[in-house]
Amino acid sequence: MALRPDEFYEHARAAADGDQRLPLARMTGWDISPFEQDGLRVAPLRPPVLPEPPRHGEDPADCDMCRDRNEGIWLDDHWRLARIPGVGVPLVLMLYPRDHHDMADLPDGLAAELGVLTTHVVRHVQALPHVSRAHVYRIGDGAAHLHIWFFARPAGQAQLYGSWLPVWDDLLPEYPAEAAAADAAAVADALLASYGGHRPTVDRATRD
Repeated sequence: MALRPDEFYEHARAAADGDQRLPLARMTGWDISPFEQDGLRVAPLRPPVLPEPPRHGEDPADCDMCRDRNEGIWLDDHWRLARIPGVGVPLVLMLYPRDHHDMADLPDGLAAELGVLTTHVVRHVQALPHVSRAHVYRIGDGAAHLHIWFFARPAGQAQLYGSWLPVWDDLLPEYPAEAAAADAAAVADALLASYGGHRPTVDRATRD
């Protein structure tokens, strides 16, 4: 059984200093870290907050992802794929179920579709020129509507390997929007050919 919130906090505090700061992570010493260890320090560990605040879209009536169910670069009856604008890496895409589901309540049929569809998206992102990898992330702490991230890691940038990529993405200057839109369209066209679906009439990222 997992530790209770208070037990977890006390367990972590035992490793913290007098200011409730934990030691720097081993990850900060990796050669892919975007930060030098000198001068870095960990934020103080705060006690647990219970009950946790609600995520966006806990009530489907207030869910932006449901409102935008017809927008993106690609759609089928159950899923939509959208481009996230303003990023630093070549391309960031987000896959959503069109209906309101989180990962834990995804029906088995949609879960099976998600596995196949994720593989197709990764395949097409990695086929783009000058892209080496498609990183796939599901977090879920900010929104109750399932959303799967796809980050295109640029070829040759060894510092952008691995789990630091989303942090690097936040630090890099904005990638040229025209190039990102063209690559997103190429992924959508490839997905049409390999999986089916259709192109929507509105791409929110392009419109904005």
